[in-house]
Amino acid sequence: MLEKKSYKIKQFNVLISLLRDRQSFLEEIRQQVRLESKISALFVSSSLFFAIYGAIIGASHSFAQALSSAIKLPAFYLLTLIICFPTLFFFNILFGSRSSFQQHFVVLLTSVSVISVLLFSLAPVTLFFTITTPDSYQFFKLLNVVIFAITGIFGVKFLYEGMQLLSEEEEVGKKTRTTILRSWLFLYAFVGMQLGWFLRPFFGAPNSKFELFRAVTGNFYLDIVTAISEILGFR
Repeated sequence: MLEKKSYKIKQFNVLISLLRDRQSFLEEIRQQVRLESKISALFVSSSLFFAIYGAIIGASHSFAQALSSAIKLPAFYLLTLIICFPTLFFFNILFGSRSSFQQHFVVLLTSVSVISVLLFSLAPVTLFFTITTPDSYQFFKLLNVVIFAITGIFGVKFLYEGMQLLSEEEEVGKKTRTTILRSWLFLYAFVGMQLGWFLRPFFGAPNSKFELFRAVTGNFYLDIVTAISEILGFR
């Protein structure tokens, strides 16, 4: 029992060290210090935070939706990472990067972990609106789109800084790799939006039965336009 508790504390300590002193944490990644333990700890802690936030947004519909979203939200971020990771890694290697597979992966995982922490910190706000605006589905959906966008921006910023530090001493092809990274960030965003649309619903429309997945029709952008139109009274 004590060993399990100690293990959990250790997982969160890695995340806390990332948040308190990210420069030192990224420097350890560059020097390949305990990469495997970092991967394990960040994966466990970020998955838990995503699951908690997913359960809260799903709870606006039903218990089944809360459980589904608690599973799908961590899967969404991890799958987006897995889908886009090979592109960044192999392009970087092609243009002079000497960083290992694990180093690249840990840096990407740190950005996902930062997003998970920020979402967890905003969970009370989301829970508040879940309770106080039970009939404002479109508002609640747009609120969460804004929250996901803001936390995503901070995560991307962290990723950019981490990748720059990782290749700080690798001058060959550095300018090209920076361009690749910037382009990759757009790819990551588009893949994420499409995957999120594919895995929906995360919230669950009011007065509708529970659905694990919804038929793939329309797209994310049209859905946002529809939500805004409904809030403004155009529909």
